[in-house]
Parts: sequence; C-alpha cells; structure tokens
Amino acid sequence: MTALGFLYPGHSAEDDYPRIELLLGSDIRLDVIHTDIGEDAHRVDALLGMGSAERLAAGVEDLRLTGAEAVVWACTSGSFVYGWEGAHDQVRSLALAAGMPASSTSFAFVHAVRELDVRRVAVGATYPSDVADLFAQFLRAGGAEVLSVRGSGIITAAEVGTWGEEEVLTLAREADHTDAEAVLLPDTALHTASHLPALEKELGKPVLTANQVTVWEALRLTDRRVNAPVLGSLFTREPIVQA
Repeated sequence: MTALGFLYPGHSAEDDYPRIELLLGSDIRLDVIHTDIGEDAHRVDALLGMGSAERLAAGVEDLRLTGAEAVVWACTSGSFVYGWEGAHDQVRSLALAAGMPASSTSFAFVHAVRELDVRRVAVGATYPSDVADLFAQFLRAGGAEVLSVRGSGIITAAEVGTWGEEEVLTLAREADHTDAEAVLLPDTALHTASHLPALEKELGKPVLTANQVTVWEALRLTDRRVNAPVLGSLFTREPIVQA
C-alpha cells in the first residue's frame, strides 16, 4: 500500500480524490486533509494568505496520522502566486514540517508537462486574468512556452466547484490553441476527474488538470507509476508499475 497525503484548501472539488483513487485501481490510498482557506478569493493577497506556511503547517499533524509517504499542497493559485523561488521555499518548508517529500500543484503542472515531453501549451483558467497570467509566468519559468492564456474571471473556489462537464469542456475548447501540444486547466476547485477522457477526445491532445496532476505528482514523489488511461495521457507513460 502506498499512502499519499494532500493538503486541500476548503471544500470545492475534494471528491475528485476518492474518485481518482478508484480509477487508479491499485494499492494506493489518497488521504485529503483540509486546510483553512481563509478568504475564498482568487486575489493575490488572499492567495498568499491561503498558502502561508502557518496554514499549511496546521494540517501537517493530521497528515502524519494518515501514514502518508509524501504530501502535495493541492492548490495551484496558492502556490504559483509566490513566484518560482517563493513556491520552492513553500514546499521546502512543508517538507520540513511534515518530515516527508513535498510538492505543490504548480510544480506538478511543470513536471507533468516535462513528463509528456511537450513544450507549447495553452492555459484555460477559471481565475481572473491577472491571476491566470501569474500561472503562465510560473510555467515559463519552468521551461514551457505558453501560447495562450484564457481567464474566466471567477473570484471564488465555491463557484468553480459548481461547474459540470459542459462548462469544463467549454473552457478547454475556448482555451485551446492550434499550435499547443497540451491544454492545461489549473484550479483544484474544478471537478475534472470524471471528464478527462471526454476532454482529450474533444481536443485531440493531452489535457492536464489540477487534481489529476496533483495525484500524479504525489506518485512521482514516491517513485510510483500507474497505468490508468481513464485519467488521461499523463497516466499512460512508461515505465508502468501496476500492482
């Protein structure tokens, strides 16, 4: 059994994690610990507060009790808002507090883009444009070429959590760029675990979504590879280790 821990802010799309656990179909347990979201706002000052070391540390003790082998801060905006160096400091502090390997959803996107061996990407964000642009800057710092960025102007994670498949597909279609090799949908408040096959069929290319890459990143930290095509192209990469 591989136990993976996730610090998830508030309550919006955390039900993606038990769904992904079932879809993995392996000896992998996903444990979600909720952190204090503070002010639910896709605004820089609120996001900095959401991802503060104090808020993350508050969830660490409960995380240890799960027996997790690695932890991922399951929040894209609450990590990239710190910038490339600041986000590194954030996960270093989390690793020290938790006593285990740590990462965040923002780094998960960077590592997943590299895993797929793509460079040119398009971004479809639920966030306001200024916050979406910060994610694009983060991706560029990680070596990606961001061809287009679409922001949706949604302020709260609570509203994002109400989106269904049609809204997610529309976001992906409108965000896509002809020359993009993959489309990225940040925001762990967005339900996507059930929509990945439809997204990739619709666009004809890999689609990376926040909760999907967050789980993949935790597996990467524990040197696991699982073949689960229902979770998209990211989960069909070699080498495959399947229990």
